[in-house]
Amino acid sequence: MSVAREIVDIAIETKPEQVTLVPEKRQEVTTEGGLDVVSQKRVLGDIVKRFRDTGILVSLFIDPEEDQIFASGDAGAQYIELHTGNYAHARDDISRAKMIKKLQSAMKSAQKVGLRVNAGHGLTYQNVGLLVESLDVEELHIGHSIVSRAVFVGIQKAVSEMKELIFMHSLQKQAGRLG
Repeated sequence: MSVAREIVDIAIETKPEQVTLVPEKRQEVTTEGGLDVVSQKRVLGDIVKRFRDTGILVSLFIDPEEDQIFASGDAGAQYIELHTGNYAHARDDISRAKMIKKLQSAMKSAQKVGLRVNAGHGLTYQNVGLLVESLDVEELHIGHSIVSRAVFVGIQKAVSEMKELIFMHSLQKQAGRLG
């Protein structure tokens, strides 16, 4: 959700279990990068405090950069959501591997400072497997791909197919750890 005062007020009033704060630009169709928590730490800290004071969990959608991770912790967030757009848009195995390493490093840094980790943006039926096998995150946010697939097969089948992929790749990750 946006950090606009009106939107924050609506969320405080409706009391969802969790909010994820994202940057929003006027002409943007979808979020194209993470919040700049470093430069907005004071403002975001005040917003995070308002949510936490009402019992709402707070996640900040950020790029997988160490300074953004530390600033997210300083701002009081309980979670971060790592922006996976650069991974999703990688065109070759070398680029994907580089982005996976960056995401893994970010995940470890976040966990060391006590942040819980989610990930999302640009994830599809084709690219979610490697991410699942490479990261230990609590949630994956995969809205667009599932909704797009649902146009052709229905929402129940689209969700079921994604859950099956995630489960299969989770088992492969576990088998790799055991073997």
